[in-house]
Amino acid sequence: MAVVTIIGSGMMGSALAFPARENGNEVRLVGTHLDRDIIEACIKTGQHPKFERPFPEGVQYYQIEDVDRAINGADMIIGGVSSFGVEWFGDVILPKIPSHIPVLTVTKGLMDTPDGKLLTYPEVWASKLEKIGHKLSLNAIGGPCTSYELVFHDQTEVAFCGKDIKILEKMKQIMATDYYHISLSTDVVGIESAVALKNGYALGIALTIGLNQKEFGIDSPLHFNSQAAIFGQAVKEMYKLLAYQGAATLENMSVGYGDLYVTVYGGRTRLVGILLGRGLSIEEAKRELNGVTLESLVVAERVARAIRVATANGALNEKDFPLLLHVDEIICRNKPVQIPWEDFTFIYQQ
Repeated sequence: MAVVTIIGSGMMGSALAFPARENGNEVRLVGTHLDRDIIEACIKTGQHPKFERPFPEGVQYYQIEDVDRAINGADMIIGGVSSFGVEWFGDVILPKIPSHIPVLTVTKGLMDTPDGKLLTYPEVWASKLEKIGHKLSLNAIGGPCTSYELVFHDQTEVAFCGKDIKILEKMKQIMATDYYHISLSTDVVGIESAVALKNGYALGIALTIGLNQKEFGIDSPLHFNSQAAIFGQAVKEMYKLLAYQGAATLENMSVGYGDLYVTVYGGRTRLVGILLGRGLSIEEAKRELNGVTLESLVVAERVARAIRVATANGALNEKDFPLLLHVDEIICRNKPVQIPWEDFTFIYQQ
């Protein structure tokens, strides 16, 4: 039996308590300073407020003040914060973790640099730790997995990525179940970039749902031609961006495209895309969603900014990314949704 400490009691971090505990491990779920009400509810009811199924018996719950006690004796730490908690997790939590305990994070996203590069969160955290002379094994989870379906044991395949295959194998042994299947990869940049990029592109696909609702009515049948066309363009643009980062392999792409598929069919990114497609401004859409965190907006803005800088440097061509750049215009410049369909067409002559 291993000891698994999950820091961050949002939906995905909390969902991982299910395979971890059902695999016979001791599981400690720690809320951040923003999760106090969630942890109180878990203590009282044994169930996350957003889940329709209780936690497996034996999961232990901790408020953030007890994080040191929850870390003590752990065999692995799972970082369950959203992308908005990246700085806090890197500055406050990671320095507390002893160097022999590996970290596995669910946080998806990218940071752009002034020279147009894109950094994964493990890279950002490693840089922070290096400045204080601390070193950790930083690993991450990528792949198509929605938290509520994991809780209900829907068959799920993800990828754990990190630099040390032996550490990855150990974490797989701790976490894998008959419904939670885990591939392993030492290409952290590839896997993490693929699953981060899908956020901005899923929003682009969801725009078409809102556009059709605007034209034919909210209760009209779904139209799949337009969704499929945007999906195809998203695949092309994601491939080019992964190649730009030196990570365009079949394994990376399959993880990213699978994650793109599942994100289009559910979750916050789908909702904001639909609202924008209906004609709401980005501020109106945010108000409609009433404070729901929208990581897709952050990813789209950062990647679009990197594309423009890389284009100016001659490393990329803006014409290869009409979809993502239009998404950026909608969310950052309040431009109306006018999908540039003809820009997606191509001529191929062998």
